[in-house]
Amino acid sequence: MGYKIAVMGTGAVGAYAGAHMARAGEDITFIDPWPENVETMKAKGLKVSHIREVPEWSTPVKALHLTQLQEAAKEKPFDLAFVCMKSYDTEWATTMIAQYLGPNGFICSLQNCMNEETIAGVVGWGKVVGCIASSITVDLCEPGHVRRAAGKSGDKHTVFRTGEVHGRITDRIQEIKRLVSLADSALATTNLWGERWSKLVTNGMANGMSASTGLISRDILTNDGLRRFGARLGSEAIRVGQALGYELEEVHHIDPEVIARAGEGDAEAVKEYDAHRLAEVSKSGGGEHRPSMGQDMVKGRRTEIEFLNGFIARKGEEVGIPTPANVALTDIVKRVYKGELKPDPKHILDLRLN
Repeated sequence: MGYKIAVMGTGAVGAYAGAHMARAGEDITFIDPWPENVETMKAKGLKVSHIREVPEWSTPVKALHLTQLQEAAKEKPFDLAFVCMKSYDTEWATTMIAQYLGPNGFICSLQNCMNEETIAGVVGWGKVVGCIASSITVDLCEPGHVRRAAGKSGDKHTVFRTGEVHGRITDRIQEIKRLVSLADSALATTNLWGERWSKLVTNGMANGMSASTGLISRDILTNDGLRRFGARLGSEAIRVGQALGYELEEVHHIDPEVIARAGEGDAEAVKEYDAHRLAEVSKSGGGEHRPSMGQDMVKGRRTEIEFLNGFIARKGEEVGIPTPANVALTDIVKRVYKGELKPDPKHILDLRLN
């Protein structure tokens, strides 16, 4: 028999992956704090659309508001809970769903950032696994409707990478791989921490840039100054990850060492980095999406900047590697969110970092 599954947080990624599971007949319950989202899911199901290639579809789902979760105590416990909340909500969301897990139940972090340690602080390391959604470009564009700014990645790019914190491939990791592969390509990894840090680098190069400038990815990448600052952000993050001992994967389909050297000013690396990033946005539909933190800023939501670039900066301080670009971006995004600054590319372009 399959798992009884909870999705804690029906935002973009939770809705996208979970909708495919529900459509395939999995026993899945969506739990969310946004009343309109829950009511729409109850009445109309979850709608999934793509910018190209894939026809729009909807599927009926079981949905609960957070205040209704206590109803789960009457039913069979969950075997698996995907935590898909923003990073700053991880601890309370884990605490809330943990009491409805069965004796062998466990939690999978299907989030940005590195939240496994926070989850383990609530349920213990033995009940934690991770899953990275790489270059998925989804947003919850309205209640009950998740939209992907692309088609399916399939063989072109592996979207979901799931693994144990200890690196071994287990039955439960294979089952999570099966579940997320209902949405798009997936693999079971022995390198969860390297995958996590690589995704952190990817997000660190894009999310805060969009939030602070107000621009979509295409406009950031076609601006020489902004594109090079992105390389600087990535370079610092890569050097910190290497110092922490992580085995990094490709970042934006580029060897991380190329990005690191480009951010440090190596002319050949800059040339290769520029050519690759500009080729990305020259494709049909390339770079037309707004990264998730940019979406949060537009919606007036709190950002995850402290868990992305701020986290990179804190880890850099621990290992003695300066991260001035990440420190500066963290401060700018905080100020934009508080209304002290308006989103504007000049916040980045006017920086003078030694």
